[in-house]
Amino acid sequence: MACVDVPALPLQLLLKRSPGWASGPAAVVDRDRAQGVLLWVNGAARGCGVLPGMRYAAGLSLAGELRAGEVPEAEIRDGVALLAERLRRFTPDVEPAAAEPGVFWLGAGGLGRLWRSARQWARELRADLEGVGFTSRAAVGFSRFGTYAAARAGLGGGLALFRTPAEEERAARKIALRDLGLPPALRDALERLGVGTVGAFLALPADGVRERFGPGAHRLHRLASGRAWAPLEPAPAPEPLARRLDLDEPEADVYRLLFLVKRLLDPLLEALAARREALAALELRFSLDGPMGNGPGGSAGERVERLRSAAPTLDGRQLLNLVHLRLESAGLGAGVLGLVLTVEPAPATAAQLDLFAALGGASRRDPEAADRALARLRAELGEAAVVRAVLCEGHLPEARFRWEPLERMPRAEPRVAPARGSGRGRPLVRRLWARAVPLPPLGRHDPDGWLLAGEACGPVDEKTGPYIVSGGWWRRPVHREYHFARMRNGELFWIYYDRPRRRWFLHGAVE
Repeated sequence: MACVDVPALPLQLLLKRSPGWASGPAAVVDRDRAQGVLLWVNGAARGCGVLPGMRYAAGLSLAGELRAGEVPEAEIRDGVALLAERLRRFTPDVEPAAAEPGVFWLGAGGLGRLWRSARQWARELRADLEGVGFTSRAAVGFSRFGTYAAARAGLGGGLALFRTPAEEERAARKIALRDLGLPPALRDALERLGVGTVGAFLALPADGVRERFGPGAHRLHRLASGRAWAPLEPAPAPEPLARRLDLDEPEADVYRLLFLVKRLLDPLLEALAARREALAALELRFSLDGPMGNGPGGSAGERVERLRSAAPTLDGRQLLNLVHLRLESAGLGAGVLGLVLTVEPAPATAAQLDLFAALGGASRRDPEAADRALARLRAELGEAAVVRAVLCEGHLPEARFRWEPLERMPRAEPRVAPARGSGRGRPLVRRLWARAVPLPPLGRHDPDGWLLAGEACGPVDEKTGPYIVSGGWWRRPVHREYHFARMRNGELFWIYYDRPRRRWFLHGAVE
């Protein structure tokens, strides 16, 4: 087992956000006011006598150049998630400490074939965190408390390795309690009793510790003595953000491909926003209809394109523009049969998340974009290509609506459907065929029943009707007997018997 401690993680996050403050006294406050309480201070502030627990105003009286800022809980969570992701490059078993952000327990077993020694493993691990701007301390040993205490105390210059459990226990007993970050009241009470090290603390009776110092101190005593042993509980790695779409027919048109990319990209951006992340890079993996793949990392019949935005973003329109430019310039050379989008996440800023939420996420509707799309359809297919149905007076069902040109997309006014179990029927949609389809005659003695739509739907199980429509006597008599026919597979068709013509027709379906 190993423990990694990123000391004063909120302070390190603050200094990463404001690197100019690192050279002078700096602190994290609970609120950016004169009466705000200092939570973490750096070495320069301590050198001026500024300590955690002071008011911000008191700190300024001791160090006039003191800089302080708030670090929200969400930013700390993002920092812990980032560190856990970096640590998973060295072991799959990473357990962040729930009560101490910046403390991680790692599973260090079974890594001998990847690293020559535990020291090399721990050294590269610390170097990796250093590369992303975090100072850390690590300890590799045998117990949860032993490695934790050694890492918090910074034994071995920030990298402690123990060869035996006994060696680890001896080292832990010598560690000062003030290095473990105990609550100040408990720490001061123990020091007044002359209890300054872990060994002296363990010499106290456990029941007496609970009675005099409370359950928190008792729990620490049990951890240090090994009586509260707990197995490593690694946090599950986040699911990779990827979406896949398979097509029935090859697609080579760039604009239709862009719509398919958008269909996959929108839910990915929503998932990123829910994780408080933004998109740093996007990988598009195309399965091509032919052995024409030549992209980096692609195999025969596959093309891989990788895009990186100027900065992590949740702006879908900007990303689609990048995809459009790449598809136009690169050219796939063959139809696309499948598409996989994979995103590389990065922490999102609060402003990005607020803007994404204000715009309604990736699922927002843009009426102007819809109008532009309709204009493009008219330009390509003709003015009569875009129409909508309008109700009108008529006798027969096919005469009760007409088609009229659609210039602009009307505003959607959705109605709330009755909830299941409310006792009200949910609305049904009856779709009419442009031309009624003649049906086979109703065979009274057919053993398979009446098959309206082939064997796939099965025979008619139930027929409701008739609902008679008649008229037209002044020109051509019409007499239709409409029925709803429920099929064996659950399909519901709308059929009629044309009495003058003595024949059944299929006129629509109910959904």
